[in-house]
Amino acid sequence: MFHRRKIDPRHIAVYVICMLVLIVLLPYASIKLFPRILEKEATPYGGKIPETVEIYITKQDKSVTIPFEEYIQGVVASEMPDSFEEEALKAQAVASRTYALGRINAGTDLCDTVHCQVYRSDNISKKVKDAVNDTKGQVLLYDGNLAAHALFFSSSAGKTENSQDVFSGTFPYLVSVSSSYEPGATHKKETQTMTISQFAEKIRTAFPKLNFGEINSSNIEIKSRSEGGRVSEIQIGSQTISGTDLRSALDLYSARIKISVNRKEITLTTSGSGHGVGMSQYGANGMAKKGKSYREILSHYYQGTEVSR
Repeated sequence: MFHRRKIDPRHIAVYVICMLVLIVLLPYASIKLFPRILEKEATPYGGKIPETVEIYITKQDKSVTIPFEEYIQGVVASEMPDSFEEEALKAQAVASRTYALGRINAGTDLCDTVHCQVYRSDNISKKVKDAVNDTKGQVLLYDGNLAAHALFFSSSAGKTENSQDVFSGTFPYLVSVSSSYEPGATHKKETQTMTISQFAEKIRTAFPKLNFGEINSSNIEIKSRSEGGRVSEIQIGSQTISGTDLRSALDLYSARIKISVNRKEITLTTSGSGHGVGMSQYGANGMAKKGKSYREILSHYYQGTEVSR
């Protein structure tokens, strides 16, 4: 006859502990100590990154030739406060480098204003230099190609925009995403109040070719909003214009607008700052404060992209 061996509970406990170490704790410790083991090899950028670039300096009314990476330093220093987290500055460096290359590849000249990217050479801190140097030569790729329209803006007030809802082009990496880490954003709720007649005058001045008819409190109405919450269309008098055009006409910080109208006055309250497409800079800084790397920040705001090797 066979006798059943008694199972020692201590042996079971030792076995369970060993399995936990092998299956859970060892892989977790490896990932924490060596995070790059999970990263796939980045795709190299197949295009050419120039050593120098020509920039039109508006105040001097002339073009100057400077090293390309020095240009990126000047852009990052001008477009993002150097008080921001290092990972946010790195994300800005990659986005700015990508956007500049997109313009260069398209044969478009570069200038030092918001028409291209703001550039100054007299405000570059060591922190900014380090962020640019640490990402030197890195650009954003989508499906192996340059993500040439790597747009960015100041703050979103919670959600970014689909590119086609703001601009004419549709780009698969410029889609609406949440941007919840913006507690430090400077533009949260700006309010403008004016009389209906003042509002009407500004609108007519901005669009002299449109016949709005009589503009009064009963025919000012937001008709639709984008996925990101900004005004898509607003009826004013007998015409309908876009939220982007309204923002431009009234010089508002954002097209994320709420309106309140009574018989005599209109109040417009905006949240966020900028066009809302691509990377929110305050959102990037908030993500960095939460421990996210510049690669994670970029992959969030530019969906489906990767940082090149």
